[in-house]
Amino acid sequence: MEAPPVSMMPVTGGTINMMEHLLQGSVLDQSLESLLHRLRGLCDNMEPETFVDHEMVFLLKGQQASPFVLRTRRSMDKPGAPWHLRYLGQPEMGDKNRHALVRNCVDIATSDNLTDFLVEMGFRMDHEFVAKGHVFRKGIMKIVVYKIFRILLPGNTDNIEPLSLSYLVELSIVAPAGQDMVSDDMRSFAEQLKPLVHLEKIDPKRLM
Repeated sequence: MEAPPVSMMPVTGGTINMMEHLLQGSVLDQSLESLLHRLRGLCDNMEPETFVDHEMVFLLKGQQASPFVLRTRRSMDKPGAPWHLRYLGQPEMGDKNRHALVRNCVDIATSDNLTDFLVEMGFRMDHEFVAKGHVFRKGIMKIVVYKIFRILLPGNTDNIEPLSLSYLVELSIVAPAGQDMVSDDMRSFAEQLKPLVHLEKIDPKRLM
């Protein structure tokens, strides 16, 4: 499950290969307020953003062993906000000197007929969910605390239930390729959140 759309960066004079650096963890419902209080003290001097998003994951099966995956997300609490299309590459876990998971990341705003376009291209929806939570910022770091809700009737985002009794916590930075030193700042920030939450470099393949 992924966090809300990453921050956008203007690109001029060609394409910049953007990489997402990510640490993840979770906190039980009863510890949420303590974590939010800690984040308010550590992050930039502003109230955190709140969000309610509907995400759909689309697959395109071809000759390759694994399908091509795209994610679409729309805001449910901000009418008129653009849809987002997101591609996440394979995580790079091999370099032990990196303190965070690193993967290629493309995030673009689109019109509201995005899902129709993907279906016409041959994609099929694999699953969908609703995410509700808070977004904090510390410089170029983004900290997202959110709960995932299962959609009980396909397409009906009013009929949902919590997937678990905990909140996901994700610390991320999106930066041009080659800026691996940003993971040092992430590790330092993550240390300040202990013992409320332990943010780790998690290999998604271990969860399958």
